[in-house]
Amino acid sequence: MPSLAQLKAQKPHKKFQPKSFNLNLILWASFSLFTIVVIAFFAVVQNVQIGFQYRERTERDLRDAGEEIVRYAIGDSFFAGGDLSRRLLAIANQYNVSVYLFDADGRFIFPEIPEEEVDEYAAIYEEVRSLIGDSDYVSPYDTGDGSYAYAMRVTIWGEEGYLYLSSSTAHISSAMNEMGWLSLITALFAVALAFVVSGLVSMVITKPISEVAEKAKELARGNYEVTFESETYACLEVKELSEALSHASAEISKADKMQKELIANVSHDFKTPLTMIKAYASMIREISGDDKVKRDKHAQIIIDEADRLAALVGDVLDLSKLQAGIVQDEFSVFNLSEDVYAVTGRFDFYVETEGYVINTDIDDDLYTFAARGRVEQVLYNLIGNAINYTGADKSILVRLKAGKDCSHFEVIDTGKGIPKEELDTIWDRYYRSGEAHKRLKRGTGLGLSIVKSILVRYGIRFGVRSEVGKGSCFWVDFPLPNGRENKTK
Repeated sequence: MPSLAQLKAQKPHKKFQPKSFNLNLILWASFSLFTIVVIAFFAVVQNVQIGFQYRERTERDLRDAGEEIVRYAIGDSFFAGGDLSRRLLAIANQYNVSVYLFDADGRFIFPEIPEEEVDEYAAIYEEVRSLIGDSDYVSPYDTGDGSYAYAMRVTIWGEEGYLYLSSSTAHISSAMNEMGWLSLITALFAVALAFVVSGLVSMVITKPISEVAEKAKELARGNYEVTFESETYACLEVKELSEALSHASAEISKADKMQKELIANVSHDFKTPLTMIKAYASMIREISGDDKVKRDKHAQIIIDEADRLAALVGDVLDLSKLQAGIVQDEFSVFNLSEDVYAVTGRFDFYVETEGYVINTDIDDDLYTFAARGRVEQVLYNLIGNAINYTGADKSILVRLKAGKDCSHFEVIDTGKGIPKEELDTIWDRYYRSGEAHKRLKRGTGLGLSIVKSILVRYGIRFGVRSEVGKGSCFWVDFPLPNGRENKTK
């Protein structure tokens, strides 16, 4: 086991840190490398193709020249002596080949070779005899000294002889060298062109990307006023990216504002009951400690405020769990109609003590398949929200009707209504429809946010209809159990 000193001496593992490269340089290098690779590929293919075609043509010329010599020169007894030499020379010039014709004993018939040079050309005869052997011809082959050769056994003037043809490949090497220089010049031109093109592309693509990146850094530093969109962005993808970042900036700004409002509202809601608890505890100690009636009244207020504080903490924790997706609910089939009746009955206190009117229009025996506890939470929060915001007549309507593929639940109040521009924000935490933060008759101000989190989590349709001055209607379509249909009238 290593000692403490050894552990300290060990160097910490360094994580790989990506390096920042100039995008223009990368673009230029990519263009240049691509063009060089393409040109090199075509140069190699072209050289190989040219070499192959030249060799194929040379072999064909050697065969054609040999066949023509056999057919029109040595095969015709008319040609003899000088006539034969002129004919062979004409064919040699026509096909650009060297022609050697000699008899079986190695004496040259064509061309005429001086006596002092006979020994130098004797090697050709020996090579031909060695290659042909018992065959009639040798296919064109590379001699290894920059030429191609073709040899065949022939009959001349009734006697056996040998025909040897050769063609230089120097012109092939010359052509390939010229192609090599041309490829090099083309590559240099292409690299220069790639530099220009990469510069132009950089102006169109990389510069806007760099601008967007700098603005994104500003956004990361908390500047939510930064704008990403610009009319100068010619690239569609950059425009879409800037629009997406602008939308993200607006959403982050909105979330930041909501977070600050949430902290302020939660602080207010925590501070109020804590202040009242402290105040009434002091009153019990200093004023009403000996007066049972006052003491009980003050103690009840402390209990009520503690309950309100506990409800707020519970709702905040509940909402956090729902939005984090860490709750596990048990689904079952249950009578939704009975649950609506039961939850509505929990608000009888407001009917009896404060004059509220809760009308109901509920179809019997409507079932759903859902998490029963969460459904009751949804019903309770929606009805409580209606009580908080209904009109001066203190009237609300709770309705549950059988739909074709669902059970349609509605809570209707007669309050001030919600402006159209605020319909998307009513589900946010502590939404107050433009009003100043105030203490609700019941609940914690998180009810609609909890409702949305539950219904979105389980994919249940919901929404709100509202008209300013006439009230609002919150609705939910609870799913039917599998294999069950509502009997609509």
